[in-house]
Formats: sequence, C-alpha cells, structure tokens
Amino acid sequence: MSTATVSTIRDRFLRSHERPVWQERPTWAGQGLKLVVILAMIVAVGYPFLLAIGTSLSSKAELAANGGYVLIPDHPTLEAYRVVLNGGVVTRAAMVSIGVTTVGTALSLLCTVCLAYGLSRPGTFAGKPLLLLVVGTFLFTPGIIPNYLVVQQLGMIDTYGAMIFPIMLNAFNVIVVRGFFQGIPEELHEAARLDGAGDFTVLWRIVLPLSKAVLAVVGLFYAVAYWNSFFNAMLYINDPDKLPLQVVLRGFVLEGDTFNAKAMGVSVLPATTSLSMAVLILAVLPIIVVYPFLQKYFVKGVLTGAIKA
Repeated sequence: MSTATVSTIRDRFLRSHERPVWQERPTWAGQGLKLVVILAMIVAVGYPFLLAIGTSLSSKAELAANGGYVLIPDHPTLEAYRVVLNGGVVTRAAMVSIGVTTVGTALSLLCTVCLAYGLSRPGTFAGKPLLLLVVGTFLFTPGIIPNYLVVQQLGMIDTYGAMIFPIMLNAFNVIVVRGFFQGIPEELHEAARLDGAGDFTVLWRIVLPLSKAVLAVVGLFYAVAYWNSFFNAMLYINDPDKLPLQVVLRGFVLEGDTFNAKAMGVSVLPATTSLSMAVLILAVLPIIVVYPFLQKYFVKGVLTGAIKA
C-alpha cells in the first residue's frame, strides 16, 4: 500500500471521528470570555436593582448627602415602605393588579389550551384555516383605534375586563403549546379512544398532566404580561380606584405625582426618591419571587414546544 493511500485513509478516519465545534472542550480563553460576559451582565442587571433597594431604605438626609441615590445606606429605614403600604393608594392598586393577573392568567391558559389542543389534533374541522389565522396575527396586528372601538362597543370601558380580554390570547403561546401537544405519542390518544374516552377526557386526564412544563412557562408569560401591563389601563380605565399598580408606579415615578402626608397619617413624608423606589421594589417583587420556582420548566417547556411547532 502506497504512502498516499495510507495518508488518505488516515485523513478519512480522522475526519469521521471529528467532533462538532460545540462538542469540543472549551479553551481557557473561551471560558474566561464567558466569565467576563456573565459578570458584566450581572453588574448591568444587579447594580440598578441594588441601587433601588438602597435608595428605598435611605433617609432624606442621607439622600441629600449622596446626590439623591444611595447604594448601601448607613442607617437603613423602612419608613418609605410603611408610608407606601399605609396610604391605601398602592395597596388598592396592588390588589387590582393581583386580581387582574390571577383571573387573566387563568382565562388565558384556558383559551390557549383549548385552541392549541384543537389545532394539534389531525382532522379538526377548519384546522388549517384557523392555524393560518393564528399565524397571521404575527404579521397583521390591530392598531390602537380599532382596539378602542371594539372595547367600547362591547361596553367594557372603565371595567376590569378591558385589562384582560384585549390581551387574553397570545399567538406565540398558542403555537408553543400546540407544538408540545403534537409531541405527545399518538398511542396514548388511541388507547384512550379504545377505552371510550372523549376529547375532553383525553385532554384532562392525559394531555394536561403530561404538559405541566409548557403550561408553567406559558402561564408565567401570561402572568408577567398582565402584571406589567399599564397601557390598556391608561386607555380604558377612567376611575382612579380601578387603576393597577403599574399605572400608579408610572404616574408616581415619571409624572411626579406625590402622596398626601395627611392621607398617610404622617407629619413629614420620606424623600420622593425613596417613595418611588419603594413602590418600584413592591411592583417587581412578586415576579422575582415566583420566577425561581418556574425556572426549571423553561428549557423543557419552551424548547420542546418551539422545536416541534
């Protein structure tokens, strides 16, 4: 056997056993670059949040001495949180946000699961046109005026329903859940049919217990959207008692609204910046508390549904 032949065979053998780039052992330079990027992201995200916490715990004198913002207060105080929670404005708005988020998330999950299950089953009447209609909403979205006219014609102006129904169904979440449902083995459906189970029984007893991951992720998507939504409330809500927390926060931080000292039952209010940061922390706290419990479902739920869609 010639030397050229041996070299060719050896090269083919080496190429056949080469690993893809993403399976190669990372280099020290690559690991160092990843570490630098992660640390930079932690600082970019964590520093503003810690600054908000520190400022909310600071007194007027300390804020004045440090230019209005404090990272680590020397003498932390909860006065700003006490004033905010005792005033009634923020607590009432928080209850509105909690109610809208809870009811809206439940209705959104119900509609998403029903529509996604129908679109995932072969032989569904008008399944393809409905799927095209859902996908078409990615390209053609209604403007503010058509949305307002629809809500007005339905008689939902100045009602809690105006903060739920216009955003109750998300096309992306429907596609993700549909893809996840399609990944469930068909043999399970056939076995249930042989036992005399109908569509509702199959969905409730078989499909939903196997879809906890994707439902947790999609439910979190909906909950975050409802909790952070303020634009619909600004458009459709006229009664100040029905405004959600995000609108109150926006008005207080951006428009310079202040609390009334007499209404708070105090003689002197804390610094406006401290009150603003206290409201900000209270607004983001629920999502921060819930997210770690659902984080483990993200890769399994979203990637599986998206890949199979």
